Parts: sequence; C-alpha cells; structure tokens
Amino acid sequence: MNQPSSLLVALTSPVTNAGRCGLFFVRMMRGIRPGGRLLINTLQQGYLVGARSLVIIMICGFFVGMVLALQSINALESFGAEDQTSLLVGKSLFRELGPVLTALLFAGRAGTAVAAEIGLMRATGQIDAMELMAIDPVQRIALPRFLAGLIAMPLLTGMFNALAIMGTVIFAIGVIGLDPGIFWGKLQSGVTFSEDFMQGVWKSVVFGLLVSLVAVFYGYNAKPTGAGVGTATTNTIVVSSVLILIFDFIMTSFFI
Repeated sequence: MNQPSSLLVALTSPVTNAGRCGLFFVRMMRGIRPGGRLLINTLQQGYLVGARSLVIIMICGFFVGMVLALQSINALESFGAEDQTSLLVGKSLFRELGPVLTALLFAGRAGTAVAAEIGLMRATGQIDAMELMAIDPVQRIALPRFLAGLIAMPLLTGMFNALAIMGTVIFAIGVIGLDPGIFWGKLQSGVTFSEDFMQGVWKSVVFGLLVSLVAVFYGYNAKPTGAGVGTATTNTIVVSSVLILIFDFIMTSFFI
C-alpha cells in the first residue's frame, strides 16, 4: 500500500510545487510597497547577484564567442562562405545562446547563493523571529532578491553578448584574418533589432523571473536543517535549468 502512495506523491509533487510557487509569487506581488527601503534593499541585492556574477559571465561570454567563431568558420569555409560568420554568430548569440547560457550561469552562481542564504535564515530561526515581530519575511527577504534577479538578468545577458562578440572579433579578424568591413557589414545588416535583439531581451526577462522566483521559493521553504539548505540549493539549480530550456523552446516557437 505504501508503494502506490509514494509513487502518487512523486508524480504529483511537481504540480504541487508549481502551485505553491505560484501562490508564493502572488504573495510577493500583493505585498509590494514602493518606497526607499525596498529600493535600497533591491539595489544591495542587485550588487550581490548581479555585479558579483559579472566575472564569470564575462569570461564565459568571451570564450563562447571564440568557440562560435571557430566552429562557424570551420563549417562555412567548405562552402566558401566565411564572410557569413558574423551573421551566423550574431543571430545564434542574440536569439538563443546569449540569454540561455547567461540564465544557466546565473542560476548556478546567483540562484544557488540566494537559495542558500534564505535557507540559512530559515535554519537559524531568523525568519521565524521576523514573523514574531510582525515583519513579513516575504517582503523583507524574498521580494528584494526577486526584483534584483529580475533586473540583473537582462543586463548580464547584454554583457555576455558584448563579450561574445568581442571574442568573435578577436578570433575571426585577428587570428583568421577575415575582412573587418565585411564582418561588421554582415552583422549590422543581418541582425535586426526587433526580431533578433528584442527576442533575446524578452527571453532574458522571463529567465530572470523564473530563476529568481525558484531561488527565493526553495530557499524560503527549505527545511531548517543543513540537509534542508543543501536540498533547496540543489533543487534551485535543477528546476531552474529545466525551466529555462522548456521556456526557451516555448518562446522560440512563438517568435518564429
């Protein structure tokens, strides 16, 4: 009798967590009180989740651009179309690779840090103490971190794309020797603002919402033990990664 019930719990657990996460999101949005305290807390968290993620974003973006240039030139030279390298890199970067890879890196660096921090607050009784003092911990702890992640993701995606283009330029023009005029001309004429650039912006906003929401939800609902904090951190990166790929497919199918 226990086996069917445990199987049922395992099958319904994702739906249950999705519902609880949705209610948690509504609770955060309902309690928004614009003011100086929220702005200051959001800016502080923006530095922690955004500025401290810049190094890994910039390094990965630069080398992703170099790899894209290498693979593109290797694939196109058999057709005599090396001059299309910038167009291929630009479209794939702005539409897909930029927002997706940035979101995955953001989930691994900032998302897990947020979940572990809030989970540690739960384990040490800080959240319970706030509730005893009639302070809403969702508004004081979860909301600023959620807003900071939502704002930081598009900015980090832009930085990732910029460094990736730089890596492409250094390899394609500096190493391989492609003509700079053709390279930039193809990139400017082939990559459009509304279809390519804005598609990546919208994806980065959605991914930032998903990663931030998942991180604060699992951190806030972590069991007050060391193992509970570890489980919350693991769930954050796993669920965030899966949701990023699922929503990337959904959004791409609508944009095409």
